[in-house]
Amino acid sequence: MPKATILDNLGEIKRIDKSNMLSFCVDAPKHYGEAAKLAETVSVSYPKPKSVIVAGMGGSAIGGELLKDWARDKLAVPIEVCREYSLPAYTNKNTLVFVVSYSGETEESLSVFLDAVKRPCMIVCLSSGGTLQEFTEKLSIPHLHVPSGMAPRATLPYLFIPLCVLMEKIGLIEDARAEISEAINILKRVSDSNSPNTPSNDNFSKKLALNVFGTVPVVYGFGIYRAVAQRLKQQFNENSKVPAKWEFFPELNHNEIVGWERAGELARCFSVLFIRDNDEPEAIRQRIETTKELISKEAVKIFEICGQGRRRLAKMLSTVVIGDFASVYLAVLRGVDPTPVKTIVLLKERMKQVGVKEKVVRELQKLSRN
Repeated sequence: MPKATILDNLGEIKRIDKSNMLSFCVDAPKHYGEAAKLAETVSVSYPKPKSVIVAGMGGSAIGGELLKDWARDKLAVPIEVCREYSLPAYTNKNTLVFVVSYSGETEESLSVFLDAVKRPCMIVCLSSGGTLQEFTEKLSIPHLHVPSGMAPRATLPYLFIPLCVLMEKIGLIEDARAEISEAINILKRVSDSNSPNTPSNDNFSKKLALNVFGTVPVVYGFGIYRAVAQRLKQQFNENSKVPAKWEFFPELNHNEIVGWERAGELARCFSVLFIRDNDEPEAIRQRIETTKELISKEAVKIFEICGQGRRRLAKMLSTVVIGDFASVYLAVLRGVDPTPVKTIVLLKERMKQVGVKEKVVRELQKLSRN
């Protein structure tokens, strides 16, 4: 069956996408809207912090990276994403720590939670339950319970949007709710134009998947699209089950660009996705155009994705959702179910033997009894 025909065959898509990962792309506007409403239910009474940390791993951490890019020119205090077992040395009672673990069982996040309680920091937790929620209740720490039963990477709306709302509630930023409203309206259009019902000829995400098929995707972002590029790379990894990489301007012009200099036949193994913006700074525009010109000499496939909307959040999330769609369509083209992540499950099973989580839980139990 021709590749384009596969992506326009709803029965074939359903057969391959057994757990219906595609539905989370189609329903993205609804999920982002529900996430915003859910965030309003959380009560926080902390004073303005002097620093902010978002702690999490994988799909539970990318929301922090997006928050960091989105709030970069809005936030008067430093913000950092922590993907470790412990917090940075500077963390103290003046630090707001968001502990994010979709399952509530991630050992790195539980370890950071313990560290934050000991320091002690201002803490807000997000999870679908598990050990994390259990101890937030015992220690009277604010917790947002998000819907369960989803693949962690599909929960981005619930693990990102509440961070924006809560930052506004605490008084760190303004206009979060207005930006969320515009983003949801833009996503309705994006979802419709990239849905399975829209034919390949008129469907940007399907065309992108068809062109990327058989290559290693390389995603280049900049500014507010730095973490968006990272998200797209991760979606190609987890949904499409292919190697992928990401970089961002202007940094990539000081190292990455040299890698294409003598790539030769190797270049044919890659496709490069440039994330663009109609309002991109002139310096960035020139860097992108020059980079395209230089790497095109090596016969690498080149594509562009442009953010949609007027404000930052809409531009970022429209690009994220287009990438989500494309990664699932690429999985369908490859004949692989996008939802299972067998190697991650295997690694977690192996890590249980080390006993880190059990040690953390024992310490949390002691603290909760005091």
